[in-house]
Amino acid sequence: MSDQRRHSSIIVDGVTQAPNRAMLYPVGFTETDFQRPQVGIASTWSMVTPCNMHINELAEAASRGADEAGAKSVQFNTITVSDGISMGTPGMRYSLVSREVIADSIEAVVCAQGFDGFVAIGGCDKNMPGCAMAMARIDRPSVFVYGGTIQLGAQRRDIKSVFEAVGQQAAGAISDIELKEVEATAIPGPGSCGGMYTANTMASAIEALGLSLPGSSAQEAVSEAKRRDSHAAGAAVQGLLERGIKPSDILSREAFENAIAVTIALEGSTNAVLHLLAIASAAGVPLELDDFTRIGKRVPVLADIRPAGRFGMSELIAIGGIQPLMKTLLDAGLLHGGCLTVTGKTLAENLAAVAPYPAEQEIIRSLDNPIKPDSHLVVLYGNLASEGAVAKITGHEGLRFTGVARCFHGEEAAMQAILGGAVGKGDVVVVRYEGPRGGPGMREMLSPTSAIIGRGLGEHVALITDGRFSGASHGFVIGHVTPEAFDGGPIALLEDGDQIIIDADRRELNVALSDAELAARRKRWRQPKPYASKGLLAKYAKQVSSASRGAVTDLN
Repeated sequence: MSDQRRHSSIIVDGVTQAPNRAMLYPVGFTETDFQRPQVGIASTWSMVTPCNMHINELAEAASRGADEAGAKSVQFNTITVSDGISMGTPGMRYSLVSREVIADSIEAVVCAQGFDGFVAIGGCDKNMPGCAMAMARIDRPSVFVYGGTIQLGAQRRDIKSVFEAVGQQAAGAISDIELKEVEATAIPGPGSCGGMYTANTMASAIEALGLSLPGSSAQEAVSEAKRRDSHAAGAAVQGLLERGIKPSDILSREAFENAIAVTIALEGSTNAVLHLLAIASAAGVPLELDDFTRIGKRVPVLADIRPAGRFGMSELIAIGGIQPLMKTLLDAGLLHGGCLTVTGKTLAENLAAVAPYPAEQEIIRSLDNPIKPDSHLVVLYGNLASEGAVAKITGHEGLRFTGVARCFHGEEAAMQAILGGAVGKGDVVVVRYEGPRGGPGMREMLSPTSAIIGRGLGEHVALITDGRFSGASHGFVIGHVTPEAFDGGPIALLEDGDQIIIDADRRELNVALSDAELAARRKRWRQPKPYASKGLLAKYAKQVSSASRGAVTDLN
């Protein structure tokens, strides 16, 4: 048995494994295939969402790459849940839950079938970190492939344009016909949402971790470059098998610091905090909220990309993607160049020949002219968040907000109030019982935040929640508030009219109430009935950790 076939040989070698081999002939194995390393191709293809509708083609390319390199590829599927489609509905409760289902299902197939290595292909917000968590957990030679970004729609529209148009229509700024036109033209074809939302953020972070091939995170879904990337990934797994390189050789603490630095420079989604904590947990690498603060003090925001910026991901791809940005950060001492990657080379070796951006481009700023001199990802503490909360402060919103609490049990009630005009200047919208356990599933608040922006209140209204935000959310928004309301966290004790103080400079989130008043309210508080009493959501709610620990389900 060669070391390359350490897992598959148990499945297919020897007389006693004749039944196993008999099952594999009908699915395409030949006699010689049993002597090859087996490489699984974990595909998240489905017609559920445009993010993943093309991934079957990428899986075929990855299979060819593995087979031509001397392995035997075997394709299999896992699920995906569309955030954009489930957003603002009860179905969104399953979004973060799906990350765990995806990681679990990849682990189940790879380990049950005895694959020696695998390619994981993801194209939507949760299946990417789910793939990376599986890679870290299983620890067999593996490569991640990003499905690629969507192209911008008519008039440079994307999914954020549609959500904000809903608020504009509610405010009377656009007509029903104009809303319909935006709806019909924003999504032109396959690929993930076209700004630095969660999908493109996580693709970039995973490349910075070293788990995907150089350039994988910045390619259009419909491009030939993405097909070549997929083919090369299949071959790369065979190369990793030959070298004996596993994710545990790649996923060092320094690699996670690289991912955080790149996320900050790109002004990436707050979901990256949640997902990087979860991937680190799967890898056994110590990482905590305060690491984002520490690294954020020295890494500037350089990308003028949506949602807060002007440009789309496809426009960044046209000038070179994220590789020149990573080279800039490396040369400035802001990345660890010695980290190993799936190429078998270090990050510095991968970036050695990368050319700079064109001189006239406006998408990526220089280090001496940043959009923000430190991180937009701000971890807040205070009497409302003793275990932390995460804000996305780009500088456009200001650094301090003091307002009056308007409290809502769940997203639907908050959305109705915003669209109905019941939320006004100076309000702090409090959306609670949306945490990992209380939601359950920590729904994203893109609909309420977009409605606030669409109604012209982005500079005048803040929103805090124990849920989380889409990468497309922007404005004065604070999520991941822990302890969450369902566990009796202080956010559960707020009442309409309480004064809330958000201070990004001091990194604080407080309510102007005494400890005695909070204690008195806590005595009166009663935990609400769980949303689900059986099935997937109930199991998740019982197992999930707090957001400050990545909302993972396998700690205990």
